Amino acid sequence: MSLLSTYERKMSFPFKQRSTSVASAVLATLLLSSGSALAIDVDAGDYTALPPGTNLAMGYYQFATRDALYSNGDKQQIDAGLDSQIGILRGVHFTDIGGYTVDPQFLLPIGKLEGKDDTSTLGDASGIGDLTLAATVWLVNKPESNTYFGITPFVYVPVGSYDRKDSLNLGENRWRYALQAGYITGLTPNISLDLVGDVTFYGENDELGAAKATLKQDPSYQLQGFLRYHMSPQWDLRTGISHTFGGETELNGVNQDDKLATTKMTIGTAWFITPALQLLANYGRDLSVENGFKEQNRLNLRVLKAF
Repeated sequence: MSLLSTYERKMSFPFKQRSTSVASAVLATLLLSSGSALAIDVDAGDYTALPPGTNLAMGYYQFATRDALYSNGDKQQIDAGLDSQIGILRGVHFTDIGGYTVDPQFLLPIGKLEGKDDTSTLGDASGIGDLTLAATVWLVNKPESNTYFGITPFVYVPVGSYDRKDSLNLGENRWRYALQAGYITGLTPNISLDLVGDVTFYGENDELGAAKATLKQDPSYQLQGFLRYHMSPQWDLRTGISHTFGGETELNGVNQDDKLATTKMTIGTAWFITPALQLLANYGRDLSVENGFKEQNRLNLRVLKAF
């Protein structure tokens, strides 16, 4: 951390007049909170295997507000703000490979980020995010008991909008690779439990900021859990909690002491208004943040069409 001010000058960082802790918190946010969220958030029920031949077309809308900035667990004394509006197009195809159900899929985010209040000098960014390619392989697929276990590799292709001179970007200008495992089981006829864990590995970004600094990042980890209460076969109420940790970064060989440690919660509902059309709405917020912006509110909406 002692060399952070040096990197601020090299990168024309917008908070040189602030304390080192404030600057490092913003820097952590810029490195760890691009348009493509680093955590691999799932929705409850995502690890349900559908019959081979089924296709899903999904559209997401996510709106989030952030109103506090943290460095090493301490809230910084500025009026911070960062809003995001992100849409995601997702396509999924279920098939059978060697007796296992597999679902090749893609996700493409499109949206806008905008700094607010004392952090308005971050500016704004809009465009497309990095393309995500993934495919779950179900090793356990027992619909009769509502029990599923799948493993999903992810590849993030750096095709998103990126300008090293901008403080905010929708793309990350680096490859990412992740491995996730998800388990669903029915606790009772009306209650389901979802457990999900993942690890993400990061490639280098050698064009960070005006000085073209080189960013490296340690692996990050996420644990997620959800409970769903099925009011009927078509409608459920759900709640979940998630914890992300790790992911410390290094700039030009200097450790930034900016490990992730973020806990958040969600509540929501999902409803099949027809057998092939589902609407989902979730509300969430961060409960605790070690480094970076804290989400005050997040609204997730999803439309799913099966065919």
